Amino acid sequence: MSDLEIRPALRTDIPAVVAMLADDPLGALRESPDDLTPYETAFERLAGDPHQHVVVAVRSGAVVGTLQLTIIPGLSRRGATRSIIEGVRIHSAERGSGLGTELIEWAIDESRRQNCQLVQLTSDATRTDAHRFYERLGFEASHLGFKITL
Repeated sequence: MSDLEIRPALRTDIPAVVAMLADDPLGALRESPDDLTPYETAFERLAGDPHQHVVVAVRSGAVVGTLQLTIIPGLSRRGATRSIIEGVRIHSAERGSGLGTELIEWAIDESRRQNCQLVQLTSDATRTDAHRFYERLGFEASHLGFKITL
């Protein structure tokens, strides 16, 4: 994929990123691409935090993928630093092209550069295709996750 660039997201990328976040059954229920104000506010917070890396994959000038990588220093695991991959989305026209693999490999490589000892991610229980994808890349389903909506 020589024509692919993975780079930090820009404010001008927000509409494309939000469109990808909304382009699946779960995202359609929780995202609001018609009002970008909360996304712009969140982007400013993320851009000001050196532990947050929101990236986009760009092909032929178009944003075709995105993810967020968060670096978390910690005390557990002998003071290990870990990373969390979130918000992985691939444009519908690019699914199955290998782009998701490239984005995850970028996140793992960046985690190594950030001296992380562990890379983790969560995936909604209903996303069984995504689970197979992550397992194929070497991730193991090792924990049971819990959430509370505030």
